[in-house]
Amino acid sequence: MIAVLAGLLAGCGSANDPDEAGPAAIQARAISTFRSGSDQLRFGALEFLGGLELSSDNSLLGAISAIRFRADQRHFVSVLDTGHWLTGAIERDEAGRLKGISDARISPIMDRDGGTDAGKGEMDAEGLALRGDHVLVSYEQYHRVDTYPDPGFETSPPDGTIPILIPRRRLRANRSLEALMIAPRSSPLAGGAVIVAEDSLDDQGNILAAVLDGPLQGRFTVRHYGGFGVSDGVFLPDGDLLLLERRFGLIHGLGVRIRRIAGADIKPGAVVDGKVIFEAGTRDQIDNMEGIDVFRAADGSLHLILVSDDNHSILQRSLMLEFRLHDENLLSQN
Repeated sequence: MIAVLAGLLAGCGSANDPDEAGPAAIQARAISTFRSGSDQLRFGALEFLGGLELSSDNSLLGAISAIRFRADQRHFVSVLDTGHWLTGAIERDEAGRLKGISDARISPIMDRDGGTDAGKGEMDAEGLALRGDHVLVSYEQYHRVDTYPDPGFETSPPDGTIPILIPRRRLRANRSLEALMIAPRSSPLAGGAVIVAEDSLDDQGNILAAVLDGPLQGRFTVRHYGGFGVSDGVFLPDGDLLLLERRFGLIHGLGVRIRRIAGADIKPGAVVDGKVIFEAGTRDQIDNMEGIDVFRAADGSLHLILVSDDNHSILQRSLMLEFRLHDENLLSQN
């Protein structure tokens, strides 16, 4: 969460009605242009393909922190920072553009005792990853990475936890374990889980991060600059990491960018950085962008899906945006 943004918007919305858990009818308004007053499609390395503004009569919808797609590239799993799962499927029109969300369901995330009322301080879900027969979730405030059985995560307490390696005293309460992703098995990280904090820094001002398991297990850091905090990330098939970052302030306004970090640079003790391949601001159809995922489309190109956290505020929106990643080197990767 961005502290300034949270402070400005606190109390604007609510999502505490447990009776709303279950199926959720989601309405979607199509977004056909990304930049206001312009038909421009290319933004850095990304080509805008379309988007949706989501709403629902179900008060639990909102606060989307992360999204991961299943192998069919249609069904997805999301977490809400209110301590809920959101599952569903994207629908497309005849031209292949995003059209809506179907089969949506919202359910509370169970805590370690099998309860569902531990409160946001313990269930502030921010990061999400799918690996084998488990769903991994990272949490702020009560810093941890828990594992849930898959299938069955929606009705099960966690069946394990993964040591986060980063000293908890170095993690800021509401700006900690924001991004959680799984490296390709074919990469040097060999399918390891990776976490990156939002805005918890070391003594040199770099963002704390760690490879949680695998052959390169250990801590590393990410260079921090420009007032951006990390909100999510995803590995590309070639092993490079895309980091989604956002900022909000009176000087710069709302902003989002994506940095591409070479996968080979991620190793214990490293300070990593990468090229900014995409950046957007107040002229563009963005909000508090919190989640990113990637999948390969039928034509072989890589598509990115970005989602936003509306903080359950009437001043913000729940967005789902789709882009094509332009990179000739990636098209040859399996």
